Amino acid sequence: MTEAIRENRKHSLYSQPEWCRVTLASIGDAVMTTDNSGRITFLNSVAESLTGWEQKEAEGVPLDTVFRIVNEDTHHTTESPTIRALRDGVVVGLANHTLLISKDGTERPIDDSAAPIRNEQGEVVGVVLVFRDVAERREQENHLQDALAYARSIIGTLREPFVALDKELRVRTANEAYYRIFHAAKTETEGHLFFELEEGQWNVAGLRLLLENVVADHQPINDFEVAQTFAKLGHRFIVLNARRFISTNSFPDLILLAMEDVTDRRQLERAKLQGEILADQHRRKDEFLAMLSHELRNPLAPIQNAVHILRLKNDDDPIQQQARMIIERQVGQMTALVNDLLEVSRITTGRIQLRQDRIILQGVVEAAVEAVRPFIDQRRHSLTLTMPAVPVWLRADTARLEQVLVNLLNNAAKYTDEGGEIVVMVEQEGEEAFIRLKDSGVGISPDLLPRIFDLFTQAERTLDRSQGGLGIGLALVERLVAMHGGRIEATSVAGQGSEFIVRLPLVAAPTTESSSCPPITGNLNSPSLRVLVVDDNKDAAQTLAVLLKASGHEVHSAHDGHSALEAARVYHPNLILLDIGLPGMNGFEVAKKVRQETELNKVVLVAMTGYGQETDKRRSKEAGFDHHLVKPADFSQVLRILTTVVSQTEP
Repeated sequence: MTEAIRENRKHSLYSQPEWCRVTLASIGDAVMTTDNSGRITFLNSVAESLTGWEQKEAEGVPLDTVFRIVNEDTHHTTESPTIRALRDGVVVGLANHTLLISKDGTERPIDDSAAPIRNEQGEVVGVVLVFRDVAERREQENHLQDALAYARSIIGTLREPFVALDKELRVRTANEAYYRIFHAAKTETEGHLFFELEEGQWNVAGLRLLLENVVADHQPINDFEVAQTFAKLGHRFIVLNARRFISTNSFPDLILLAMEDVTDRRQLERAKLQGEILADQHRRKDEFLAMLSHELRNPLAPIQNAVHILRLKNDDDPIQQQARMIIERQVGQMTALVNDLLEVSRITTGRIQLRQDRIILQGVVEAAVEAVRPFIDQRRHSLTLTMPAVPVWLRADTARLEQVLVNLLNNAAKYTDEGGEIVVMVEQEGEEAFIRLKDSGVGISPDLLPRIFDLFTQAERTLDRSQGGLGIGLALVERLVAMHGGRIEATSVAGQGSEFIVRLPLVAAPTTESSSCPPITGNLNSPSLRVLVVDDNKDAAQTLAVLLKASGHEVHSAHDGHSALEAARVYHPNLILLDIGLPGMNGFEVAKKVRQETELNKVVLVAMTGYGQETDKRRSKEAGFDHHLVKPADFSQVLRILTTVVSQTEP
C-alpha cells in the first residue's frame, strides 16, 4: 500500500466520527451516545440542556447516572432503551409515559428511542440515544382533549340531532338526540355513509350536492330544508345547517351537521295560513250574503207594494183575490229568507247587538204564536199553549226572542203533516225559564240530530223541495239564545216528532210595571203631504207612489241622484223617501246636499235601502236622514212616519 493511500485512509477514519459528531450536535432532538459498556461518549447541546450535564463532565459516566428516567404514572425506575439496544442489538422505541429527571431534580415528560452502533464487523460498539421534551405537546394534547370534551358536552346537551362527518361523508359521531329522535343505534350509524342512514332515505340529490360543496369549497349550508318521509317517523320537515371544521393539528377535518325538525312549526304555519284563508273566505261569504240580501230586497219592494195596491182595490173577483194572497204569501217567504241571509252574516261576524229590556216572557210567546197562527191554521194543526199565571220576567231583546220562537214554531208547523199537534209550554224552575215546544211531526234523524244547530244543516231534501229553506234558521236560533245567556237543546225520535227546550235566565220582577204604548197606525184620511219618491228601480218607485196617492198624498218621483235634487228644489216636499244606491249621486250625497240648502232643511228624509246593519243606520244618520227603512219596507212603517210628519206639520 502506498503512502498516499495510507494517508487518505487515516484522514477518512478520523473524519467519520467527527462528521457524525457535528451531525448529531446539529439535531433538534437531544442525542447521547455510549460505548459498548454503556458509558457516555457524547451529548449534544439539547441533551446537555435537558439533563443538566455538560459534555466534559458526563463523558465516561454511566448512562443511567446522566439519563435517569422513571415511569410517569408510578415514578418507579424504568429500564433505559439503551440497555436493550446494547443487549439485543435492536432499535428500541419507547414513548410510554417516561419522565426524565435532570441533574437538579427537574422532571419533564419525554419520548425516547435507542439504536445500536456497529463497527465494520457488525459488532455492537455503542448506542445512540435520541429523546425529546414532550411537555409542550402534552399540554397541547391536554388542551385538545379538554376542547373535545367541552365540544362533546355541548353537542350532548343539544336537543336537536347533530352528526360529525368525515370528508367522505361518513359518520364519525352523533349525539344522543340523533339516536333518540331517529330511533337509531351507534352500530348502524357510526362509520356509515350519511346517505346510507335511515335505509337510504336521506338520499336527497340537492342535499348530497350541498354537502359535497361543503367538502370541496368550504361553503356552509344555511337553513336548507328538506321534506322527508321516514319509515319510523313518517313525513317530516328537517332544516339542516353544516360547516366544515378544519383542524390546525393532526385532528381530522370534519363536516359538522346540525338538524332541526320543524314539522310542528310548518304545520302551525300551514294551519295559520289555512285559518287566514278560511277567515278571508268567511269574510267574502258574509259580504256576498249581505250584497245578495240587498240585491234581493230591490225586486221584493215593488212586488210588496203591488200587493198593497191590489188590496186597496177590494176586488171581489175570487181568482184575483186568490192570486193576490199567493203573491203576498210568497213575498213574505222570500222576505223571511232574505232576512235570514242577512241575520247569519250579522251574527257570525258579531255585528248584531241586542237591545235588552226587562220583559214578560208570556207576552213574547203570545206575539210569536200570533205571528205564526195563519200558517198553523193553514196546515190545520192544533196548538196547545200552556203558560204560568204569574209573570215570568226576563232581560231580553223582545224582537230577537220573538224571532227565536217564530222560527221554532214555523219549523214545527212545516215539518208536521197536516192535522198534527203542536204544544208550547212555558215554565220556570230555579233561576231559569223553560220554553218547551213539542210537535208530532216527522222528527229528526239520529245522524242529523248532533249537528242540527250547525249552519246550513238540513235534512235530506226531497225532489219536490216541499221542506225548503236555507238550513240557517236553527243556527240563528242557537246563536240568539246564547247571546241571551241561555241554551237550547233538541230531542227527537224519527217519525215521532221533536221537542226543543229553550232555557233562559230569569230576572227579578220590577217594583212597578210600565205599560207599552200601542203601535202607531197609518190614517188614510190624514191631511195630504208632498212626498218625493226617489228610486232607480222604477217599478219600486211607481208602486210606492200608487200606495201613497191612494193614501191621499201628493207624490212626485225621481230615479237618480241629480234629478232627485232638482225635483226637491222645485217641488219642496214635506218628506223624501230616498233610495241609497242611486246612479251618479248616491242617496248619502243627495241627503247631505239637501241639508245644506236653507229652503229644504225642514224636509223629513227617509232612507230606503237593502242594508240594515247598525253601521248602515249610523251612516244614514250622519248623512242627515231622519229615518232608516230596510227594503222591502212594510207600507205600515211608511204610514207611521207619514202620520208623525202630519202631526208635526198641523197648526
